[in-house]
Amino acid sequence: MEEESATPDTAAEIPGQNPTASKKAAMKSTASLDDLARTALKACLIARDAAFNVRDLLTHSSRMAFLAIKECEQELDVIERYIDERLPAAITRVNEMRARQLLTSLKCTTNLERIGDLMMSVAMRVQSRTSKIPASDVRQLVEMSSTLREMLDLVYRGFVDLDLECARKVLQMDKDIDRVCHGLFQKHLTEHSESNPSGFDVLLMAQALERAGDHTTNLAEDLYSLIEGRSLRHAPKKRAAT
Repeated sequence: MEEESATPDTAAEIPGQNPTASKKAAMKSTASLDDLARTALKACLIARDAAFNVRDLLTHSSRMAFLAIKECEQELDVIERYIDERLPAAITRVNEMRARQLLTSLKCTTNLERIGDLMMSVAMRVQSRTSKIPASDVRQLVEMSSTLREMLDLVYRGFVDLDLECARKVLQMDKDIDRVCHGLFQKHLTEHSESNPSGFDVLLMAQALERAGDHTTNLAEDLYSLIEGRSLRHAPKKRAAT
């Protein structure tokens, strides 16, 4: 997802073509790469905005915040489809490193599209509520959405600057979202539903925010893989002591 200047990867000539034609083809493929990378970065900012508006919706029940989340979700759908349709042709014209960048862009937009869906599910549940969510629950849900927004901002800056520290911070912050989610589940599963009719909705919203955090950690792992050339998801197993 790194943004680069539009310079060709190679000057390799294609049999039957003159050097000028092959150079133009190389430049065209590079432009496609840069366009896809910029689009993936844009998707990260859109997902970040969705998380911000979830916080606003929870706090102020803002109709504008709901519409903004809906628009973000739709834009993320369009972006995922755009990259999915254009990546196969682009990846056949680039070297291994740039192919890795393209695949990272595809994986990232898939995760970001799912984050958009999860933010929309939270927004729709807030909008459909007939009873007020307790203030203590709102504070915890806001904490989760604020942490998610910060994680997405770190992911964006990490891909722009190729900064591994951003990925490390995101992986640590996901634990904060898990902690709050676990606390909400402990609280509501021990209460009687009659005394707290909003409990079920609160748990579903917390679960959606927690899952969005998991997708954001996937982004951080993709950033790590892009920079280090190896995946955190497939770390070698330690040998048993002999």
